Amino acid sequence: MPKGPILGPPACGPYTTNRGPYTTNCLQPSCCIGSGTGNIFQEKQCILVCTDRQPLEISLPVCSSLKVPALQLHVSKTAMGASQKDFENAMNQVKLLKEDPGNEVKLKLYALYKQATEGPCNTPKPGVFDLINKAKWEAWNALGSLPKETARQNYVDLVSGLSSSSDSSSQAKPEADRKQAGYETVVMTSEDGITKIILNRPAKKNALTEQMYQEIILALEAASKDDSTITVLTGNGDYYSSGNDLTNFTNIPPDGIEAKAKNGAILLRDFVGSFIDFPKPLVAVVNGPAVGISVTVLGLFDLVYATDRATFHTPFSHLGQTPEGCSSYTFPKIMGPAKAAEMLIFGKKLTAGEACAQGLVTEVFPDSTFQKEVWTRLKAYSKLPQNAMRISKQMIRSQEKEKLHAINAKESSILQERWLSSECMNAIMNFFSQKAKL
Repeated sequence: MPKGPILGPPACGPYTTNRGPYTTNCLQPSCCIGSGTGNIFQEKQCILVCTDRQPLEISLPVCSSLKVPALQLHVSKTAMGASQKDFENAMNQVKLLKEDPGNEVKLKLYALYKQATEGPCNTPKPGVFDLINKAKWEAWNALGSLPKETARQNYVDLVSGLSSSSDSSSQAKPEADRKQAGYETVVMTSEDGITKIILNRPAKKNALTEQMYQEIILALEAASKDDSTITVLTGNGDYYSSGNDLTNFTNIPPDGIEAKAKNGAILLRDFVGSFIDFPKPLVAVVNGPAVGISVTVLGLFDLVYATDRATFHTPFSHLGQTPEGCSSYTFPKIMGPAKAAEMLIFGKKLTAGEACAQGLVTEVFPDSTFQKEVWTRLKAYSKLPQNAMRISKQMIRSQEKEKLHAINAKESSILQERWLSSECMNAIMNFFSQKAKL
């Protein structure tokens, strides 16, 4: 069921309001926006906001068969007529939001802003491959002939609700759980000789954005220089990581898709390089399903501990892409060519037990005791002589480091070519299309 404003009242009257009885003919869709309490008007009250900016409290019959999406905007008597100053203040508040409201809300904000400032959509529809601008255009176009004044008010109301939500969630978090300054998508802590880098987009299954790539690179660099003994990478929430956030492929810069692919390949190469060069023992604590790049770099870790509900999936061929993270070298070496091909070429998803049997995972723990057992063991490891462990790792890894960097560069270069291919673009578009139908 689509979400958004409902033009006109539900088509089951007559209605009794605080200003006298009205019927459907009295409340024209062109002048009113209705909001209900749920997908089905089983309640006996809703609000109609008309052009005179006065709220109507409407008593209506129960219409259990009529499904109407609720208007997800804050409405109040004092906020019926947003001034230009209110609108400008709301635009400034958006810049100060403490949490990412998500792509769906950002599209609503964009559409309402355009409608409030320019009126109904009046630009040509972007091309089929310009996914991000196409989504913006569709969001704006969906508002139809909504008046500028109404769009301005809806924008102010939406921002007001976001600001209140952001403030309350921030106040509810204890100080110890807050993200360290300088990081927005990861949390970095250091205690008992262990530096933890926690992927922190649980609502998005810890999907990796470009910003997240950059912050992990910075976090690994900082961890390599601090006084901790070992460094751990794990995820917040039910997922370890769902791999690349595919919106990375939709935000095309002004200099075009070729520049996007080139910059993406450089970022990927630097990201994987930071794992290759990391000097301390590096441990993956895989707390849930892992997909794509979060799986392929596991071959560069020194230990991989997994909960028994974790899975390991590399669906590159499904997306018209090829392996990365040095997995084209490390996976055949770890699990043998046949098993590596089954994973990297054909996209077979491994259970934690299968990944352990094939050598990708060091040990699997029951989910009920996973955190307790793993951290108890890691705290014991963190008390081992720090320099001895670093030197031992250097001895094990140094002979292959140059080769790994060469493989990383080659994989990144091939992916740059794949991202520009029509096969890859069509596969990604198909993914978004299927996701939109869910």
